[in-house]
Formats: sequence, structure tokens, C-alpha cells
Amino acid sequence: MARLTGVFLDTSVLLGGTINVGPTSRPAQAVMDAVAEGRLRRARTAWHCCLEYYAVATRLPEELRLAPADALRLLEEEILGRLEVVELPAAARLPFLRSAVAERVAGGRLYDAHIAEIARRSGSDTIVTDNVRHFRGRPESAVRVCSAAELTAELEAGS
Repeated sequence: MARLTGVFLDTSVLLGGTINVGPTSRPAQAVMDAVAEGRLRRARTAWHCCLEYYAVATRLPEELRLAPADALRLLEEEILGRLEVVELPAAARLPFLRSAVAERVAGGRLYDAHIAEIARRSGSDTIVTDNVRHFRGRPESAVRVCSAAELTAELEAGS
């Protein structure tokens, strides 16, 4: 059975798990349900992901867009209330940037590398994201990367 402790949820899973955008949201919703039911222990996310969640949720197309108060309510209840929120320690920030330069990380990939580093340092063994290709291929990472659909299949197989 898959490792189901130390799971780190990226913004894409937080969004899909709390805002129904159709059939593509189902796997992320199943992951968030598993967190709520206690089937995923030690689930984490980054403070950066919380900020990104709010930013994206409040600027989605009008038919999906959340009012700021609703975005905050979902953040408080579904994310902050159920997940451990972690950050990169201050002493690790400059070394992280130096490593990114050495790896020739540029543009928006820096954010994904940052999230991956936070997940790794927090002891997470799996990053769950619907942007899998953004996270694979980091040379030093021993953290597994999978989609919400892949994790959902593993959860279903294990029940």
C-alpha cells in the first residue's frame, strides 16, 4: 500500500478539493475528504499555498470566483483547520536560492522548487499536485510526486 502519512498538498489540490469546477475536481475532493476523515495522517501544506489559494480563488472566472470572505472561510475551515501549515525556515532561505541558481531554476519554476523544498524539509514523503510535471526531476528530492487522481486510486485500493 502507498505511504499515506506525511502527505503534502499543493495549491492545485486545495483549490480542486474545495471548489467544484466539474469532474476534474473529483480526485482532489476525494483527497480532501480523506484528510477530513483522518485517512491521510500528517497532511501538510505551505503558507505559500494558502496565500496562492486565496489569490486564485478570488480571481477565478466569475461563475467560480469566491468572495474574499468565502475564500477566508474555506481557508480557515478546510485548510488551516485540517492541515499542518509549514514554511521554509529563515536559515534555509538563502541556501535554497543559491541551490536554485546552481540548478538554473528560473521564472515561475522557482515557486514550485520552493514548495518542493518545504515539503522535503517538513518530512513529507509525498507531494500531491495536479501539476506533477512541475515537481518531477528535482535532483536532490527523495519526495514522491503524484496527482490527486493517483493518490485517490491508492486510497481506494487500500480500503
